Amino acid sequence: MVSRKQKRYETSVKNPFAIFLKDLIEEIKKFDAELNVEPKDCIARINRDIRFSKDKTPYNLHYTAFISGKGNKDKSIPGLYLRFGVEEIDIMAGCYGVSDTQLFNMRNAIKSDTQKFKDLYSNDKLVSKFGSIQGEEHKRIPKEFQETFEAEPLIAKKQFYVVAMRETELLTSNHLVKELMEYWHTAKPLNDFLTEAIKK
Repeated sequence: MVSRKQKRYETSVKNPFAIFLKDLIEEIKKFDAELNVEPKDCIARINRDIRFSKDKTPYNLHYTAFISGKGNKDKSIPGLYLRFGVEEIDIMAGCYGVSDTQLFNMRNAIKSDTQKFKDLYSNDKLVSKFGSIQGEEHKRIPKEFQETFEAEPLIAKKQFYVVAMRETELLTSNHLVKELMEYWHTAKPLNDFLTEAIKK
């Protein structure tokens, strides 16, 4: 039997989010015919992983989705990551959970065309929408990338992603999908560069 709380959650959060996500995915497909995911493939579980956390609160107070070729199953694939919270909206693009092989390939791509990479992340529109490239960094750089590091220090990063934060009022506006598509288009050149790199 469905509890009152669960019914409220499904009516007020889960179902509206899935409907919104379907609309956004359909809009993205107009520009990316290879995208073949459904909302259920992209939405992350609301349950928190509390195994190693002092905070035993069972549920997240935000709802998230990762729109890419493999959805939420593989966050290394560049795409658009959305996190709708009670205080702000986070919009992210790029690569996060990359493997060692993928990281090596991305660094090789940066080494092969450092100027192209620099032009992508320093693009005025990208900087205006997202700011700078984020991600943890290695303190030691492999020998084959040390020379490139002198010209492009970002090659030391272990992830390559960008983040924008918006006000929650956007969630109830009539132009939510339109505005998120602007972020998607802005991030697409960087996402394409990283996608090609990890495929090699």
